Amino acid sequence: MMDSPKLTARQQQILQLVQNAISRTGAPPTRAEIAAELGFKSANAAEEHLQALARKGVIELVSGTSRGIRLKGGSRQSAPVHQMTLPGLAQLALPLIGRVAAGSPILAQEHVDQTYHLESSLFAQKPDYLLRVRGMSMRDAGIMDGDLLAVLSTREARNGQIVVARLGDDVTVKRFHRNQNQIELHAENPDYPTIVVEPGEPFEIEGLAVGLIRNSMLM
Repeated sequence: MMDSPKLTARQQQILQLVQNAISRTGAPPTRAEIAAELGFKSANAAEEHLQALARKGVIELVSGTSRGIRLKGGSRQSAPVHQMTLPGLAQLALPLIGRVAAGSPILAQEHVDQTYHLESSLFAQKPDYLLRVRGMSMRDAGIMDGDLLAVLSTREARNGQIVVARLGDDVTVKRFHRNQNQIELHAENPDYPTIVVEPGEPFEIEGLAVGLIRNSMLM
């Protein structure tokens, strides 16, 4: 087994920040958020440290997105499905939810397309199901069309977390923000508008994003 790359104290601090953000919100931080958190004068300083981490093989940088940071190695974000079950490790049987019928529970048996057996250690929080991402509205959070989103069932969310939400007859994945008078669901792609949920509109939080399985890993 190869030795882990040796990181400076600052690099370890940034790696931990990225890991914490993914565990907390389901998405990596922006360069600006890293800079603000660690007191850097500019996002460029954060970028230099990220480039160093990428050279050491700890993370992968994806160009063209503000949150284009992927964990590598033993990360929760990049393990292929076919390598996720090894003898002797605790496993989860997670249902993959397909199209959700209007008004019915998201985990209703008729919605389950198939079941994936995954190692529980892949997730900071234990997910309850997988949801296939449709569309590119969360592209800049690193969530692409066809990816499988690991979801923890809950009705509660904090501002900034990525949620699975039910809007009337539709189920959508967006970043959650609650203001005094309304709820906003933000896309992570400038081509998609913010969804404003007015008081009285049918709305329910179905769960929180707690992990991601890349579409490219499912081939």
